[in-house]
Amino acid sequence: MTTKLLLLGILQGLTEFLPVSSSGHLAIFQNLAGFETPPLGFDLALHAATLIATLLFFRKAWWKVLAEWLQGWALPREKRSSGWKIGWSILGGTVVTACVGLLLKSAVESTLGTLSVVGALLILNAGILFFAGRLSRGSRSKTITLTTGLGVGFAQGLAVFPGISRSGSTICTGLFMGLSPEAAFDFSFLMSLPAVAGAVLIEVLEAGGLESFSQSLPVGWWQGAVAAFLSGLCALSILRKFVVKGRWNLFAFYTAGLGLCALVYGLLGRG
Repeated sequence: MTTKLLLLGILQGLTEFLPVSSSGHLAIFQNLAGFETPPLGFDLALHAATLIATLLFFRKAWWKVLAEWLQGWALPREKRSSGWKIGWSILGGTVVTACVGLLLKSAVESTLGTLSVVGALLILNAGILFFAGRLSRGSRSKTITLTTGLGVGFAQGLAVFPGISRSGSTICTGLFMGLSPEAAFDFSFLMSLPAVAGAVLIEVLEAGGLESFSQSLPVGWWQGAVAAFLSGLCALSILRKFVVKGRWNLFAFYTAGLGLCALVYGLLGRG
């Protein structure tokens, strides 16, 4: 059991942040290898661990935005800092993400067990990553606006489909809207914080509250959570370097190959 929990934690930490789609990997492993869906409590614990990893990795960025957004309420319009606009962009984008996610919920649930669909979406994800690599070239200096937040929020909502990477699609959207690779990377994960925190909170409440959540945790759950936290931090460090240098090809080729295998396997009627 301990080995399985550790493997689940590492898989969650790496695929949650790298642009390869954690939900797509889980869907494939469930279908091909009899990979069982982890208990809801443990799944939430892993998401909470990667959320903490994101908060720690971007601690300076989110604290700066939060402080400047709060200060902006007491300042005249001309003296408000960039954090004021970024804060509203995150809030606006989060609303869009929630609306898109709710509208697509039934469609997403119907694709989870369809290997060919997941494979096709992974191939689409590879195309997004190749496009992101092209967008990373050249200088960009556009500031983050509410329009940026709405666009990235929409991409984040579409990424609920298994096979579409949240980080890849949102960073690519940021680049497409004129952000520098560094700004697109930071904004992508700042956008993820309220969305992931909200999703975890809703699932905990739907599971019956904290008491039911804690009772559903398997023995040794914390080992998987620690593994998810540590592997998540490593994945964020790796991804930042790839994004800044515009080297998306490795992830694109990987997801294209994995998607093609899943697509063929599914079309042959084996999954």
